[in-house]
Amino acid sequence: MITALDHVQLSAPPGSEPLLRAFYGDILQMAELPKPKALAGKGGCWFAADGGRVRLFLSIEAGFRPAGKAHPGMAVAAIDEFAARLEELGALVVWDETLPPDRRFYTTDPVGNLLEFIEAR
Repeated sequence: MITALDHVQLSAPPGSEPLLRAFYGDILQMAELPKPKALAGKGGCWFAADGGRVRLFLSIEAGFRPAGKAHPGMAVAAIDEFAARLEELGALVVWDETLPPDRRFYTTDPVGNLLEFIEAR
């Protein structure tokens, strides 16, 4: 029986780790997790939020191309303040009002991965 989602994995191009750390670590304020020894040499970055309950893994992929529609949807609190902070730091915020009563917006990370942020009402 499935009890929870353990992590979401996204891809990124080779050499993008500094951009990923700046975005996910500094802008989204997620904590970087150490990768297991067996995977550390393969590049990429792992991040967590909410005490490790939300985990996002970014793996390096040769020939990377961001997905056009696939994306993680992450729950947030105080969505207006969160969106304003992202915009102040240079991220594009695109609001989506199509599924009330929840509020949501989309942005992309620096390599083009689509991210959705949702505040349930």
